[in-house]
Amino acid sequence: MNPPPKPGRRWDLIALGEVMLRLDPGDRRIATARRFDVHEGGGEYNVARGLKRCFGMDTAIVTALADNPIGRLIQDLIFQGGVDQSFLRWVEYDGVGRSVRNGLNFTERGFGVRAALGCSDRANSAASQIKPGDFDWDAIFSHGARWFHTGGIFAGLSPATPEVVLQAIHAAKRHGAIVSYDLNYRPSLWQASGGLKQAQAVNRRIAPLVDVLIGNEGVLAAALGFHASSRNDVIAEIVREFVIPVVAATIRQAAGASCHDWGAILYSGGQFYQAPMRNGLAVYDRIGGGDAFVSGLVYGLLAGHGLQWAVECGAAHGALALTTPGDNSMATLDEVLRLMQGQAAHIAR
Repeated sequence: MNPPPKPGRRWDLIALGEVMLRLDPGDRRIATARRFDVHEGGGEYNVARGLKRCFGMDTAIVTALADNPIGRLIQDLIFQGGVDQSFLRWVEYDGVGRSVRNGLNFTERGFGVRAALGCSDRANSAASQIKPGDFDWDAIFSHGARWFHTGGIFAGLSPATPEVVLQAIHAAKRHGAIVSYDLNYRPSLWQASGGLKQAQAVNRRIAPLVDVLIGNEGVLAAALGFHASSRNDVIAEIVREFVIPVVAATIRQAAGASCHDWGAILYSGGQFYQAPMRNGLAVYDRIGGGDAFVSGLVYGLLAGHGLQWAVECGAAHGALALTTPGDNSMATLDEVLRLMQGQAAHIAR
């Protein structure tokens, strides 16, 4: 798998997904909070933002927002992240959100034995109503993109969004872009539309078309309907059935909300590549670690550093994202490189 070179291509990566407003109660709980900090976030968008802000690559987001002050707040946050908004589709707001609105995601970080908790309020969002034909994918990719990324969160928003994903993937491949898909199974998204079986059916339609399939070790089997007993066997079955060039997974074992063992693994060409496990990693906010892993992995592959370097870069970036609030990484490339070299705890001055 060789990503196309940048010359003649406007973007390093285009992502397709919903961007929500995250409301964070800080050290308090959602049900007892009196104030919230706000962040923008979304599984697919977070990858584009991390690739831009930490790694300096050119990225764009394809999404939709209701045109009201909440939508404009999300837009302002996207501006700060530096992700190109050329393909942000504004939808007329009806005054109270009867027909369209912007998604809200209330998330508390957890602490110790109290797990992180999320409460989504996203039904009828503008992004969930994206339909096939709303975007001219050949026109989008004609500007040139090296990589296209989307995932199971967007695919789970409505019965129509899997068809949008498939349209976008086919166009990306016609224009020579690498395609990645993060399974990102969320039971709440599929609860009212067929549950796990429907998610598996959708993912199994998409998987044969992708170049890089991503998940976490707990999701890889369930989201595709495999029953192998070990992580390596699951990956081998996925590659055997779908002939995917690269499969990557994060490894997370949580001793509590504030302490995780964290790592990652990648399989390609009959060989496994594993990042060092970081046991007992102190966690400030677990949300977004997997997305930061993906952006680091993509950076390593686009920069031509090789598979082992790429999986180590992704794991290091993900680890740093776990140390700051919000869905998105606040790390710098220098911090990622120092962590990869084992120098994270040394003061930089």
